[in-house]
Amino acid sequence: MSRELLNKINSPADLEGLSEKELDLLAGEIREFILEVVSHNGGHLASSLGTVELTLALHRIFSSPQDKLIWDVGHQAYTHKIITGRREVFPTLRLINGISGFLKPSESEHDAFISGHAGNSISVALGMAIARDLQDQHHKVVAIIGDGSLACGMPFEAMNHGGPLATDLVVVLNDNKMSISKNVGSVAKYLNHIVQSHTYNRSKTHTREFLRKCFGGSETLIKIIRKLQESIKGLFVPSIFFEDLGFRYIGPIDGHNIHKLLTTFKLVHTLHEPVLVHVVTQKGRGYNRAELRPEHYHGTPKFDPEFGVSTTISPQTYTSVFGANMVRLGKSNNKLVAITAAMAEGTGLESFGRKFPTQFFDVGIAEGHAITCAAGMAKAGLRPVVAIYSSFLQRAYDSIMHDVLLQKLPVVFAIDRAGLVGADGATHHGLFDIAYLRTLPNIILMSPRDGAELRAMLDWAILENDCPVAIRYPRGPINTSNSSREVAPIALSEMETVHDGQKKVTIFSYGHIFAEVEKAANILLTKHKIDATLINARFAKPINKQFVQSIVKETQSLVVTAEEGSLMGGFGAAIDECIAELPNKPKVLSIGILDMFVEHGTQQWLREQTGLDAQSIAKRILQQL
Repeated sequence: MSRELLNKINSPADLEGLSEKELDLLAGEIREFILEVVSHNGGHLASSLGTVELTLALHRIFSSPQDKLIWDVGHQAYTHKIITGRREVFPTLRLINGISGFLKPSESEHDAFISGHAGNSISVALGMAIARDLQDQHHKVVAIIGDGSLACGMPFEAMNHGGPLATDLVVVLNDNKMSISKNVGSVAKYLNHIVQSHTYNRSKTHTREFLRKCFGGSETLIKIIRKLQESIKGLFVPSIFFEDLGFRYIGPIDGHNIHKLLTTFKLVHTLHEPVLVHVVTQKGRGYNRAELRPEHYHGTPKFDPEFGVSTTISPQTYTSVFGANMVRLGKSNNKLVAITAAMAEGTGLESFGRKFPTQFFDVGIAEGHAITCAAGMAKAGLRPVVAIYSSFLQRAYDSIMHDVLLQKLPVVFAIDRAGLVGADGATHHGLFDIAYLRTLPNIILMSPRDGAELRAMLDWAILENDCPVAIRYPRGPINTSNSSREVAPIALSEMETVHDGQKKVTIFSYGHIFAEVEKAANILLTKHKIDATLINARFAKPINKQFVQSIVKETQSLVVTAEEGSLMGGFGAAIDECIAELPNKPKVLSIGILDMFVEHGTQQWLREQTGLDAQSIAKRILQQL
C-alpha cells in the first residue's frame, strides 16, 4: 500500500502545505491504513472511515493543541490519532500495551478530553470556552458530535446553556444517520428534513445579500433582514431549532468534499459566536462492505478485508442466550416488552424486535429515559426488560433509584458487558454495577455462572417475581459444555452448593467468575490436596444470611469471595457484612478488582493482571493458608 503522503504527516502542522487534491489523496491513504489496522486488531471501523476528510479539514483550519478539539465518544477519531503523532504506533491500536481505541489526554496533548461515552462533548467544550473567556484567552473550542449522540439529553442541556452566553463555540454535527445501529426517533427525522431542505440556507444567504446591496447596512435594515430570514425559514424548514437555541446554523455540508469543508471552516474560524456546522458523512466510506452494512462494521473483531467480517455462527454467548430466551418468553407473554438504548444488536434484542415489533423499543442513546419509560410501563401493567451495558447503565442511576426502586416496580435490568470487557478499556469495563446497585433498597441482584443459569434467572425474574431485579452477565462466550444442563427453578436468595468439601476452605463465587474459581478449586485439590467447598452464590442481594453464617461456622481456616467487579461495596463486602457479627470467624479473602480503573487488553490477559484467573486465585488462597 502506498503511503507517500501519509508517511510525511507527523503532526497537524504537516497538513499546511498540502493542496486540496493532495488532501483527497491523503484521505484515501488514511482509509486504507485504518482498514488494514482494524481488520488485524479489531476496532471501530465504519465511524472512523466516515470522518477522514472532516478530520483533515478541522486540523488544517484549527490549530491543535492550542485550539481544543473535543471528540464525542471517540469512535470517529482514528484519523485524528494518526495525524497527531501516533501514525507509527497506530498498528498497536487496542493491543496490550498499545494505544487506546478512545481518546486519552495521557496519550497525546491533542486529545483535549477523555472520550468513551456519548453525549459529553458540547458540555465539555462549553466549559472550556467559559474558562478561556474568564482567563482572557483567545483560542477556538470545537466539539465534534455524531447525530446519534445528539439525541442524548446532555447536548441539548449544553446548547440551552451555551446559546444565551453567546461565547465563541463551534459545534460540528457529524450526521451519518447512524449511532451503533440505525438512528431512531424525532431528532433523526428532523436532521433528515434539514438535509432535504438545503434550499433554506441558499435562500437565506441570497436574500441577505440582495437587501444589503439595495439598502445599505443600517440597524433598521438588519432587523428587517432578520425578520425576513425567519419568514423564509418558515417556508422551507418548519423550525431551525439550533438557531432558536442561539447557535448560528451552517449547513448541511458534504463531509467528503475537502473544498467545501475548508471553505466552511475558514468562515467559521472568523466568527465569534455559537455556531453549529452540520456535516453529512457516510459511515463506512471507502470500504464497500462497511458502506452497505455500517452497523455490522461499527465495532468489529479482526477480519479479512477481502471477505469481510465473518458471518459464520460464533460461539454461544451470554448475549445470544439472553436474546434467544427473550424470544422464547415473548411467545407466551404479550405483556413482556424489551427496551434498549441504541444497542439492539449489541444486547441481543434484534430477533425479539423483529418477532415482536410492537413490544420492542429502541429509545436511542438515552439510558435515563429508557429506565423511566420502563417504570411507566411497569406501573401500567407491562413487564419491561431493559437491556443495557453495565458501563452505560451508570448514566441512569437516578432514574433507577427515583423512578423504579422507590415504587418497587417490576422492571428487569439485563446488565450486559458486566466485568472486564477487553480492548475497549477503562471507559467500558462493567466493574461497578454490583457496588452502585447494592446500596439501593428494593432491588434484587443476580448473576449466573453459565448460560443455563441465565435462562433460569430470566424465567424467575419475569414469570415469578414482582420486584425490581438486575441480572448481570459478561461479554463473550459461555462454557458450552454447561449450556444445556438442567437448572432447578430459582428461589430468592438461594445459593447453590456445587461441591461440599472438607470445610478447610469455603469459596463463595458470584457470577461468571465461577469458571475460573472451579479451575482454581481443582488446582488446590489435585496439586495440594485441599478439598475446598464451592458455593455458587447466585445472589449479591439479598444475601441468605442464615445459610452463609452456617457455612462459615463450619469453615476451619479460610472463607474466600470471588467476583469480577469492584471490591469496594461489592459481593465480597456483602458476605463480610453478613458474617461480621460471628465470633471466632475464619480469615476472609476477598478476590475482585481493587480501587482502580483498568486499562485495555484481552479479557484473559486482564484477568491475569488483576488476579482473577484460576492460577492467581489458587495462588492467593495458598498464600493465605
